[in-house]
Amino acid sequence: MSAAIGPSGALQRNPGQWLTLPGCKKILFIIHTEVYGKRLCDLLPLLESDFRVQVAFTLAPHAFNSGADRLLRSLGAAVLPWEEAVRTDFDLALAAGSQGTEQVRAPLIRLPHGAGHLKLSRVADDRPGTPRSVGGLGRKYLMWNGKVVPKAFGLAHRDELAQLERACPEALPIAEVVGDGCYDRIAKSLPLRERYRSALGLRAGQKLVLVSSTWGLGSSFNRLDALLPRLLAELPQHVYRTAILVHPNVWAGHGSWQVGAWLAACRRSGITVFPQEADWRAPLIAADWVIGDHGSVTLYATMTRASILLARFPGQDVNPESPGAALALAAPALSPAHPLTEQLAYAAAEYPAQEYARIAARISSEPGRFQRNMRRLMYRMLGIGQPAYTPATEALPPPGPLCGAKERRPGPRHKGRHRRRDGGCGRAHAGR
Repeated sequence: MSAAIGPSGALQRNPGQWLTLPGCKKILFIIHTEVYGKRLCDLLPLLESDFRVQVAFTLAPHAFNSGADRLLRSLGAAVLPWEEAVRTDFDLALAAGSQGTEQVRAPLIRLPHGAGHLKLSRVADDRPGTPRSVGGLGRKYLMWNGKVVPKAFGLAHRDELAQLERACPEALPIAEVVGDGCYDRIAKSLPLRERYRSALGLRAGQKLVLVSSTWGLGSSFNRLDALLPRLLAELPQHVYRTAILVHPNVWAGHGSWQVGAWLAACRRSGITVFPQEADWRAPLIAADWVIGDHGSVTLYATMTRASILLARFPGQDVNPESPGAALALAAPALSPAHPLTEQLAYAAAEYPAQEYARIAARISSEPGRFQRNMRRLMYRMLGIGQPAYTPATEALPPPGPLCGAKERRPGPRHKGRHRRRDGGCGRAHAGR
């Protein structure tokens, strides 16, 4: 490595000047967006307590950088400017996106940034007449100037190997099925559902409705203005607590102020809006219903006890071989013509448990083994032996309480006023 981090955080040209532990294997985490960054952060525990390795981070070019920058600051990480990172030699690099990775001077491991390679690419591949490839699996994601960029490509499920063979056969030799770390942490945490519900502030008998949106024209956020009045008018808040989870790319693309302004009336009316940095996985486990779209959160909901309603599902943008396409056939679609309470009751009564279990099983073919598989892959590429302990999958921490709900109980009012049980702040501080 041709540079080191000095005591002020500035990059120093003499690698021996400031380092206390020279000779470490140098690992670069390439962060494009907040979503990509959170995926990679699940790998950090695999490198803890190993004095043979040193981790640096860089913010790669991407349209949705803003959340990623905040994520890196929250880690207290040593962050190299992109221009310096691509001029520096590393022993290993990791990324959940492709943009700019051909410039990196290190063997690269590429990972997916969501569940199941759900979406098709937004535009057709470069060759005229070719159909849209699966997002993350096509040549334009994995190759540069006719060569495969990663040295290893981690997949969550063995079924994706056949898709990769069609989309980018050149990358098949470097593909390795490692599983899905997000799947494993949700599975590990499912027994803690009641603990998470208590941490969120749900009382006995209260139900949590989680509205989830990915980003883009086919997302539920694109039609959220039609759904919000119904959530406010049709769901009694002494029975239903409603929370909205918006994809970080929406916040990054439109700006935090703008998204907050669009949703300000919801917060004032008692609907919780999760901040963009919130960890959504514990609230997902706690939810009774998920109203979602073709994003990963809705697919992960098949692992939980939540009943699912699809507010949006743009079939033309979904990989037809993905578990998400199967979910569109199994989950009921939200109707504009029937009361929400009746539709929630229908989704709960018609809950297709066996079908959801089959769909969830298609997310990972290495359940519970992501940490083991990824650590083995990383250390193999580093050329050193693994630490002498079995890596553990940790349960998710409890979330902070839901905020902003106004209690509207039937019957006489106490002194003519409603009481706010949680301070009415309108935000949920879900922990990482």
